[in-house]
Amino acid sequence: MLDWLLEWDRETLVYLNNLGVEKYDPFWDTVTKYPPWIPLFLVFLLLIFWAFQWRQVIVLLLVLGAMILFVDTLTHFTKLGVERVRPNNDEEIRSLIRVLRNPKNYSFFSGHASMSFSVTTFIYLSLRHRFRWTWIFYVWPILFILSRIYLGVHFPLDVIAGALVGICTAWMFHAVYKSFILPYLALNHP
Repeated sequence: MLDWLLEWDRETLVYLNNLGVEKYDPFWDTVTKYPPWIPLFLVFLLLIFWAFQWRQVIVLLLVLGAMILFVDTLTHFTKLGVERVRPNNDEEIRSLIRVLRNPKNYSFFSGHASMSFSVTTFIYLSLRHRFRWTWIFYVWPILFILSRIYLGVHFPLDVIAGALVGICTAWMFHAVYKSFILPYLALNHP
C-alpha cells in the first residue's frame, strides 16, 4: 500500500510539475514567498480589529501567535523525524521535473502548506460569522501549495499532509479559544 502511494505521489508530481510553462515561472516563484502576501496579512489584521473589541483582539492575536509557533515547531520536528528527501534532491526524479528552487532541508510535510492553511483556517473560523465571504481567503494557501509543486520542491502528499495538519491545528486552537478563553473574557469583562 505504501509503495503504491509513494509511486502515485512521484508520478503526480512529475505530471503536475511538467505542466509548468517557463513564462509563468516568475509568477510562481513570487507566489511561493511570504512578502508578496503582506497586504493579505494586513487585511486579516484590519478585519480582526474591525470585528472585535480590543481585549478580544489581543487575546485572539496571542492565540494565533501560539498556533503559528506550534505549527512551525511541529513541522520542523516532523521533517527531522521523517527525513523525506525533497524532489529537487531526489536523484530518481530530479531529471524528470522542472526544478526552480533548491532547498536542502527535508520535504514531509510542507511548512508552507501547514502554516498557510492553519492561519487561513483560524482567521476564517474567527471571522466567518461577521464576514460571510472570508472563505475567499483560501485562495492564498491553495496558490501557495501549488507553487511548491510547480517549483519542484514538494511532493503532492507533502502539501496535502501539511494542509490537513494546518486545518486540524487551526480547528483545535480555535476550539480552545472559543470554549475556554472567550468565556473567560466575557466573565471578567469590567
